[in-house]
Amino acid sequence: MNTTEIPLAERLRPSGLDELAGQKHLTGKGSILRTAIENGRIPSMILWGPPGVGKTTIANIIAHSVTAPFYTLSAISSGVKEVREVIEKARISEKAILFIDEIHRFNKGQQDALLGAVEKGTITLIGATTENPSFEVNSALLSRCQVYVLKPLDENDLIALVVHAIEKDEFLQKKKITLKETTALLNISGGDARKLLNLLELVADASGDEVIITDKMVMEVAQARVAIYDKKGEQHYDIISAFIKSIRGSDPNAAVYWLARMIEGGEDVKFIARRLLILASEDIGNANPNALLLANASFDAVNKIGYPEARIILSQCVTYLAASVKSNASYTAIGDALEAVRKHGDLPVPLHLRNAPTKLMKNIGYGKDYQYSHGYDNNFSAQEYLPEPVSGTRFYNPGKNAREEELRKYLKALWKDKYNY
Repeated sequence: MNTTEIPLAERLRPSGLDELAGQKHLTGKGSILRTAIENGRIPSMILWGPPGVGKTTIANIIAHSVTAPFYTLSAISSGVKEVREVIEKARISEKAILFIDEIHRFNKGQQDALLGAVEKGTITLIGATTENPSFEVNSALLSRCQVYVLKPLDENDLIALVVHAIEKDEFLQKKKITLKETTALLNISGGDARKLLNLLELVADASGDEVIITDKMVMEVAQARVAIYDKKGEQHYDIISAFIKSIRGSDPNAAVYWLARMIEGGEDVKFIARRLLILASEDIGNANPNALLLANASFDAVNKIGYPEARIILSQCVTYLAASVKSNASYTAIGDALEAVRKHGDLPVPLHLRNAPTKLMKNIGYGKDYQYSHGYDNNFSAQEYLPEPVSGTRFYNPGKNAREEELRKYLKALWKDKYNY
């Protein structure tokens, strides 16, 4: 292939950790991942982060830093057959590294095919995913892998990439490029370094030998040509953000519009359904507990039937959630409780709440004076359930809606003024 036919992002792909944009928490001096690579002791790992932040690049850097055979598969085009072929090759060579891009697209059977080889050390697995591995990777496989979280690139990282490309790429060097404005470049690329560099190349190719990059110029080029290199649309994260905020803002019309945009763009049905499931608890919660039930049922249903019929179920769920009364009280409750845990550390469990399975434990007071709630009027006894330093702290503050006002009234009657309901 002629070098000019290789996309700019690929031509400038870093060959060492020091060249990688961002991710200093993983690649900085003394970091766990860097130390592992430098020592040649590569653990099986899952690289999790948004598109274009360095997952494939880290895999390539590892490939060039080890002597073991390195194999690459894409979960989009590979299956169990290809996985088993690599495992067989690894058995012959005794050790190999297998990189699987978009590992979240592997189903349970395909992931199970990897498990034995990873467990025995026949292969070292490197999986890359944009989706939460807790949901998308089998727990047995996940437990045998280190999970490294890659962070979105910030504005300084992205601008530095553009400047680096203009100064170092031999083909861009042939043009006189002035970087006057960067807002459009950054907004359209959405934090994706690969999209950013390829958009930069489109802009440079659309101009003559002298290129002055302005926001207006970038927008004109992008509107005419951006679809050529990004068939899924560059606004993936902007659209899901608009979608979630429309539901949270109780606008079913806007919500179903953004849903249609995602469906038309071929968005993964599980991606949409999973975010509805989260939203049902985070933004509606106890104001309407049925929201979580419907979202969960929708998640199961759309996974069973897929497109195109899944659009009907998604629309039902989206319009219901958008039209529902809202509350984030349970969401803020766990946030406040986690903050208290971090502030106070591992506070001891009150003795009367401790389990006492042995005589010794009973003798030293475990479980003593515990009051079994069902043995009292209204199935309630006003005893202490929190450690002393946080006693009386109200983490859950019911929202101002009909259902949670009932909860507030009930809790206030039980606890009087202790929690100030």
